[in-house]
Amino acid sequence: MSKDFGRPPLARQNQTLVEQRLKEAAGAGGLRETLTVEWRTKPLHVEVIDMPVDSLYYNPGTHRIRAQRSHDPVQNLRLDEDPWSPESQAYLHFLLMGLPADPSKEDPDFEKLAESLRADRQNEPGLITRDGILVNGNTRRAALKKLGVANMRVGVLPDSCTWDDINAVELSLQLRPDRRREYSYINRLLAIEEQHLLGRDIADIAREFRRRTSTCEEDLWVLSCLRDLIDRSKDEEAQLRLLDFEQHQEKLRELQRRYVKDVAVNREKAELLKEYRLAAMVLGFSKTDVRLIESDFRERYLDRFLPASLKPETPVTAAALIPGLNRTVKPSAPKVAEAKALTDAVLKAKAIEAAEDGKLTERGTAAAKTFSMFEEAVEAALDPAGKDARVRKRKQAAPDRITDACQDIEQCVTDLTLAKASNSLDEEAFDEAVLALRQSLKRLAIATQRSIKAPGDGVSWLLDAVRQEGA
Repeated sequence: MSKDFGRPPLARQNQTLVEQRLKEAAGAGGLRETLTVEWRTKPLHVEVIDMPVDSLYYNPGTHRIRAQRSHDPVQNLRLDEDPWSPESQAYLHFLLMGLPADPSKEDPDFEKLAESLRADRQNEPGLITRDGILVNGNTRRAALKKLGVANMRVGVLPDSCTWDDINAVELSLQLRPDRRREYSYINRLLAIEEQHLLGRDIADIAREFRRRTSTCEEDLWVLSCLRDLIDRSKDEEAQLRLLDFEQHQEKLRELQRRYVKDVAVNREKAELLKEYRLAAMVLGFSKTDVRLIESDFRERYLDRFLPASLKPETPVTAAALIPGLNRTVKPSAPKVAEAKALTDAVLKAKAIEAAEDGKLTERGTAAAKTFSMFEEAVEAALDPAGKDARVRKRKQAAPDRITDACQDIEQCVTDLTLAKASNSLDEEAFDEAVLALRQSLKRLAIATQRSIKAPGDGVSWLLDAVRQEGA
């Protein structure tokens, strides 16, 4: 069930005005503008009318700014208590214009929308309830309001519209392929989770969001992980918010894929990798830097650069008793507990620094210093980690190329069979290609003999084969 925000103060006046303008449109004759929406699983054509911009209300339940509402906790609480007050509506207006990752800055996409409306006016109508609540077009109304435009074209939903209908119609319109401005990353995760909590099958959700089922499952895993990080970041009144992770989409998706792959082999190593990579994300490192971090990152690289004051003590975790079964669950491995303690320290420092917002308080200064020291230590550790990664890549390059060549030769066998069946083989060209392979194998044998002092079975075969050629 969607949250019921009640009716706005001007609901009656808006209903009267809507009815009046619908009658005027019906009596005007000629071609009438309509908007097609998905209404209770069926297409519905609704009439389009003009409504005063100032009499319309932003939808307090819109998915577009669901994560950004936490930007100001006081305003967010007021929005839940009285969503129709001028202060709450002004807060929604502010968020709709803001950058998803930092609502205090205006979103360049919002500027483009405003410029488009200024130059070309409103190409597509919004959508409202009879009470004047915007189901679609909240951002357009914000742009029109900023431009000082008096009226907005809107379709009107049936009088029986409920908050569940508002929620469903907004999602269906947003997910159309021709949408102008997508939901931000976190808001899309929240929308998928909301549908999942309503009991919908994940395959149906994926189809509606035009994504693969596996991608939706990844999104739910990521959101669960982010909620855990937010809980762990809490330090008195300071706490991270979902919007603080808006810019980490690709890093989080890569982490999820790598974690699922590793946890099937070794859960402890998968947990270590997850904790260290999450800490690096919070510290603001790039995707290419995060990829360098493996499960042994701390013991191989980080510990030598990490000041003693930043090495959290390993928490002592007792085995947990399962109620009713008289059994216990083994506590986390010591290395995993250490990794979590380090990530927690980074999370709390980031939360306090963000909460203080540049204030020169003793607590904020200490948190900023701690965060900076973590950042410097990880940056220093990434340098040798990067060098080792490049060495490993070079070590793997030659075997990988042999493997690729084997696959090509296997494909060549198939191609020869097909060519024989159709009598289409160019025998001279094939003979020349085999001679080129012969010369390449000779050069490979010479390089191998110089490089490998204790040849195994494969290298011995190659050297013997070339010796028989007299090379």
